[in-house]
Amino acid sequence: MRTLVVWCPDWPVVAALAEAAEGGAAVEPGAPAAVLANNVVEVCNGPARAEGVRRGQRRRDAQARCPELLLLPANPDRDARSFEPVLTMVEEHRPGVAPIRPGLLALPAPGRYFASGGVSGEEAAAALLAEVLVGAGVWDCRFGVADDLFTAEQASKQALPQGCVVVERGGAPAFLAPLPVGVLADDGQQGRDLADLLRRLGLPTLGDLARLSAAEMTDRFGSYGALVHRRVTGRAEERLASRTPPPELTCEIAFEPPLESAEAVTFSVRTTAERFVAGLADRQLVATSVRIEAECDGVVTSARTWLHPRCFTSRDLVDRVHWQLQAGMPTSGLRSRKDAGTIGAPVERIRFLPDTVEPAGDHADGLWGGGADEAVVRGVARVQAMVGYDAVRVPVLQGGRGARDRQAMVPWGERAVGLRPLEQPWPGRIPGPAPARVFSSPPAAEVVDESGRPVAVTERGVVTGEPWRFRARGARPDLPWQPVASWAGPWPVDEGWWLAAEPDAEHGRSARFQVVGVDGRAWLMRWRATGWEVEAGYD
Repeated sequence: MRTLVVWCPDWPVVAALAEAAEGGAAVEPGAPAAVLANNVVEVCNGPARAEGVRRGQRRRDAQARCPELLLLPANPDRDARSFEPVLTMVEEHRPGVAPIRPGLLALPAPGRYFASGGVSGEEAAAALLAEVLVGAGVWDCRFGVADDLFTAEQASKQALPQGCVVVERGGAPAFLAPLPVGVLADDGQQGRDLADLLRRLGLPTLGDLARLSAAEMTDRFGSYGALVHRRVTGRAEERLASRTPPPELTCEIAFEPPLESAEAVTFSVRTTAERFVAGLADRQLVATSVRIEAECDGVVTSARTWLHPRCFTSRDLVDRVHWQLQAGMPTSGLRSRKDAGTIGAPVERIRFLPDTVEPAGDHADGLWGGGADEAVVRGVARVQAMVGYDAVRVPVLQGGRGARDRQAMVPWGERAVGLRPLEQPWPGRIPGPAPARVFSSPPAAEVVDESGRPVAVTERGVVTGEPWRFRARGARPDLPWQPVASWAGPWPVDEGWWLAAEPDAEHGRSARFQVVGVDGRAWLMRWRATGWEVEAGYD
């Protein structure tokens, strides 16, 4: 079975620009743009490449090449969500679609069915799909056909916009031979590392790589090297993981006449919420994220995506509808809202859309039941409804050097996004175990050496004296001195030195110490140019 690949170049940039335009940002057509992840260019569009921007460049290098470059944040969920309509359109004309990544999909290439007028069935099928995608606004779509997935993908990248490159049967090795090894970068960091190593070894093209034996590739580069060798020699047998079109899980209810009371809407959607949950249960699924939309005069005037720490029940959905209507509907200047259940505009339709569904077995109750957990969840949800959605927060762990830096608070029920990665090295971070108690306002302290002189840390990270005694002088300046039983450190850091001149800015040079008093209690203390402070305690 031959493989047909559909490639939409620079899709993350296309999706990010569309999202920015929907948010009201002024985006000029044809403006150079790039998607960044960890301050590194992940994808850039054609105008940016014309200015010298390349994938893998750091932010400052990319901006030096193109000062007007529009920088956009990476969001894999956004890219996949925006590519879903493309998958659906292709599935309507050819089943068996296998999504590779946002912007790239594969499907079994049709044979003689589409052939006509001297045009092969594969080229005719690509022309039909191009017409469908262009009609939906996807102007830059390219097609490649070959015996295997890797060759078909490389063929699509040689095609012109809305064009198709067909590699004849058995012609994969000859087609791939002149291509540079840089095409392996699409496999992620592993491919980029291998491509860089091959260049340094004097193997700049895939043809040079194909001349090596399979045993040599396996011995030198392991299983990934063996896979690459099979690809470049046309012997890769990678089956397409064709997806099944998702079932229609959306449920909605229309009100005739429209309802003007939140209580009336809440009562009326109860049956629809039960039908929505039952439809998921029939497929052994549960929803952990649901989008609720309310329509007034044929226009969606209230839309919100709700998350659940476990999974939604019909009662949870009814509660969310009530909260959303009371908090998010527009109010009319002609109507007094004396009644808390009155909403500002008549509601014509309520719609439940599953945003994230998961297997029901992953959320089944334990052997001894989960009644207490469910009571806690509902209790927190009620408190959240009374005091505000952002007022109830839970702590999560993120990367950082100090104890306070590693804490982040997110609204209950929301997923943590935009956190600093934990896997980074974070030079100057204190070793484990982490302190049990972190002070929101660190009390000031004093640390002196044996002669009574204050202990400090030089610019080279050298301690001016051995800590001998310490005391906290924040809330109670009369606290007695505590002899030091043992200490460790310093762990010096110089963070945000360009902001150190700002008043009250906690930046610049500092160093952390772990100090144990003779009473057995351990503390995490921080030295700064302005003095000492007790940052956290070990219990």
